Amino acid sequence: MSQGPRSGLAAVSSALLAMSRHLEVRDVLKTIVASARELLDAQYAALGVPDDHGGFAQFVVDGVSDAQWKAIGPLPRQHGILAAMLHEDLPERLADVRKDPRFEGWPAAHPEMSDFLGLPIRDGDEVIGALFLANKNCPKPEGSCGFTRDDEELLSILAQHAAIALTNARLYERSRELTITEERSRLAHELHDAVSQKLFSLRLTAQAAAALVDRDPSRAKGELHQVATLAAEAADELRAAVVELRPAALDEDGLVATLRTQIQVLDRAHTARVTFASSRFRALPAAQEEALLRVAQEALHNALRHSGAQHVDVALGRRGCGALLRVTDDGSGFDPHSVRRAGRHLGLVSMRDRASGVGGTLRVQSAPGKGTTIELEVPGG
Repeated sequence: MSQGPRSGLAAVSSALLAMSRHLEVRDVLKTIVASARELLDAQYAALGVPDDHGGFAQFVVDGVSDAQWKAIGPLPRQHGILAAMLHEDLPERLADVRKDPRFEGWPAAHPEMSDFLGLPIRDGDEVIGALFLANKNCPKPEGSCGFTRDDEELLSILAQHAAIALTNARLYERSRELTITEERSRLAHELHDAVSQKLFSLRLTAQAAAALVDRDPSRAKGELHQVATLAAEAADELRAAVVELRPAALDEDGLVATLRTQIQVLDRAHTARVTFASSRFRALPAAQEEALLRVAQEALHNALRHSGAQHVDVALGRRGCGALLRVTDDGSGFDPHSVRRAGRHLGLVSMRDRASGVGGTLRVQSAPGKGTTIELEVPGG
């Protein structure tokens, strides 16, 4: 008998840890649903997040195949039992959901469900979602519900922690949106400075070439070559900024391809040699990959704009179940402690925040005249 409670506690602990491990809202929802179905040994589980228009902003299921889900059709509306979970405080435990007077039917491809357990997920007075379980995997006498009062209490505990995990994920996403806005502002400022300088030089060189055309054609030809060089550099600066402003490439192309593309552009746009190498890297959850990308961008920005480096090397590889990013330059370096005391951060605060946000570790090695190495190690999903 002693094994039962211990194994049950371990299962609850695993479910709660799994929920707290993710930062993306969609990942959190999927983990909550999968944990609830496994923990209560149900055939089906679902979680709905309501919108303000009588429907669901998100509706995640577990136990239903992709083909089944596609055949079921559009997301459900807030009606019947689903609406009850969103507007009532109490859990619902039913022997047969189809016999409840609020039941309004299912789409043709919907799997058959009988016994049912559902309850709202609340953040204070606000209902932020509802959990639904159906078809308990156990013997059920005719007319009885497989889900017990203990199941109800267990799901209630899970829902309380789900509310915390979901709220934290939403706060993280809002914080990330603000960070992206700040980064876009920084990039716009850099773009203005860098390209304006190039265009100003281009204008002066073109004027010099025009003045030399008649009296010194040979020198004028040289100035025109310089015009072409400056125009190409300005175009590369623009391309580099556009690449940084397009985070969607991370979802479409993956981290390795996105980093490689950005580094190729930066290598062409700057006099420093910028290289990239990756080995045995495997895909990670979206939050980890974005942290790796943003830290790489910040470290590259510091190396190319402030350090006077001639070589910058970026390496990305597997580290256990996670990944290790290393950005190394041979620039002027700095004393990290002095920088902190002087109130200058060189993006270190932002990088450390990104690292801690995904449970990672940031290491900075630098000294005046010794170059800089920045490492970010993140765990697997």
